[in-house]
Amino acid sequence: MNASLIQHKKTEELCPQCGQALHIRNSRQGAFLCCSNYPTCDHLRPLHEKNEIKKRLNGSHCPLCHKELVLKQGRYGLFIGCSDYPQCHYIAPLTDNKKTEENNTHITCPLCKKEQLVKRQSRYGKTFYACDSYPCCKYAVNDKPVNEFCPDCHWPILVKRQSAQTLRLICPKKGCGYRSKPI
Repeated sequence: MNASLIQHKKTEELCPQCGQALHIRNSRQGAFLCCSNYPTCDHLRPLHEKNEIKKRLNGSHCPLCHKELVLKQGRYGLFIGCSDYPQCHYIAPLTDNKKTEENNTHITCPLCKKEQLVKRQSRYGKTFYACDSYPCCKYAVNDKPVNEFCPDCHWPILVKRQSAQTLRLICPKKGCGYRSKPI
């Protein structure tokens, strides 16, 4: 459906403040309902709740209040939360983002030289590699790191970058510009 059609769609619901019809509008934060009598009436509310319950997790209980846990959709994706929200604020991530053997690259962070680079996912699902001591060290690269020194600047890692036809090793350090011959 076209976004311009949604912006002025009238609903059957009436405004609780003045009794006029409510309209569906869009903003950067998502769709919302607002009064058609604006600016005289300033009533508005989100079309969908931010922490909308997707599924009840039968047999699982909140460690704080022992109520049932539910799967919710939030600002940063799916998460597990207590069904007694807002009285209980327990939440848990859907996946465990801790260092696991499959996510560990066994490559030392070139910036802090203390922790290792681990495979992570952004909230949009894109894979990247970052230092495990975040937020103390904020080093991150988008391509898969390789434990080889750059022949030009001696940076401790290179990254594998796949283009349309070739796979190359590239130095991720700004200003270096090293690119290997196609592999």
